[in-house]
Amino acid sequence: MVSVSSRLPTSTRPAATPTGLLIRVAVQALAAVVAGYVAMGVTAGLGLWAAGAADLPGGFTAVLAAVVVMAVGGKVELAGDAGSLAGTQAELTAMPLTVTLVGALVTGFCFLRPLRHHAVTSSRELLARAGGTVVLWLAALAGLSALARHDFRITIGGGEDQGSLTDIFGELLDAVNPTVGFRTDVGPTLFYGLLWILGVIVVALLVSRSTPLPARLVRYQEPVRPAAHAMLLLLLAYVAVGLVIGVVVAATKGHAAETLAVLLLGLPNITWLALGVGIGGSWEGVAEGPFGLPMPQVLDAVLRQGDGTGDTPDLSTIDLGSLAAQDGRAWWLLPIAAVLVLAAAFAAAVRSPARTRLWQHALRLGVAFALTMLVVTPITLVEAHFGLSVLGIGELESLGGQVILRPHIWATAGLALVWGLFFGFLGGLLASRVHRKGEIEQPKRPPAPEGPRSER
Repeated sequence: MVSVSSRLPTSTRPAATPTGLLIRVAVQALAAVVAGYVAMGVTAGLGLWAAGAADLPGGFTAVLAAVVVMAVGGKVELAGDAGSLAGTQAELTAMPLTVTLVGALVTGFCFLRPLRHHAVTSSRELLARAGGTVVLWLAALAGLSALARHDFRITIGGGEDQGSLTDIFGELLDAVNPTVGFRTDVGPTLFYGLLWILGVIVVALLVSRSTPLPARLVRYQEPVRPAAHAMLLLLLAYVAVGLVIGVVVAATKGHAAETLAVLLLGLPNITWLALGVGIGGSWEGVAEGPFGLPMPQVLDAVLRQGDGTGDTPDLSTIDLGSLAAQDGRAWWLLPIAAVLVLAAAFAAAVRSPARTRLWQHALRLGVAFALTMLVVTPITLVEAHFGLSVLGIGELESLGGQVILRPHIWATAGLALVWGLFFGFLGGLLASRVHRKGEIEQPKRPPAPEGPRSER
């Protein structure tokens, strides 16, 4: 006779201890941080290589670190030295948004992946995961900031008949070989890096369709996630269209290396500007001197015409009208925006519960689109300036220049709200003909059986 006790298992699987859970969360957070930085480093490295930065004398690693730091919102300061009687001035504010986008997508995916099999997520666990990711992210950013520093010498020379500054001023000005270098401002870099990683985590949770949320946040899932996911699809659609156009241009128009550098470093800078302009938004800016931005020729032409139509004198306004004046094909930005925004609205409506009303579709997409443009347009800001002054009087135009591109943020966000309201309503109307979440198909009734025929 076998006793009951002998049938019982002699040991059971121990439950996860708090220490074990913390270790697992820390390892997963480390994996997300490493994957994000590696993805950004590879993208930035390939872009710099295509741009010819691999030939920099001993400065490629520092430049690569600086590009990654700038991609997460860090502040890199430029400084110059041209001797006791001459001075250099340099300034750069820009984000390589291709690197930014790749880092955000990879980090967000790796952050959400461990939660994919969870039925529910507690607030404590979610905060632990977010906290570990933030701490490790900032630690890595601090290390990159220490690497992002270097000095370059600028060779001053002219044509054979013009001579050169070296021949003219020589040792008198001590400006034979002025230098320009860059350093990371650690304080602002860590602050903006903190905002960046927190934004990535929040956006990842908003756009995910299946990641479980804490019980207190479940009620916000239906009204928020479909519209947020649709906005992500809209931004990625613009990047995909720009990528296709860039590849075609590189294959047919030449300058493949330069085009590849633009695609790997600043593609969303151009495509998201095209989105804003397509819905009626505007930027203002100017381009002067030998320096410029890797941008379409039509945009560079508008920036260099200096028509003074911007809010500040000598700045040009970049909108549909000014771009179409240079190239009539710019009008295509309007129908492209209409088609893609409508597609995003339809996607949001299809993923929303069937009980959602049309005005709710419109309101949710309008608010989501406005918030999206409030985030996207500021990061397209570009301000770059370099100049060499001698004896403190003016700047030598041959060695100076500036590029400015500033968005009209609130006006563009207001237009996005109007577009979102209209196309959200239209997308909900189109989705009403599609079977959606929450609808129950009524079973078809079988035909009633025929009664027995009476024989006469």
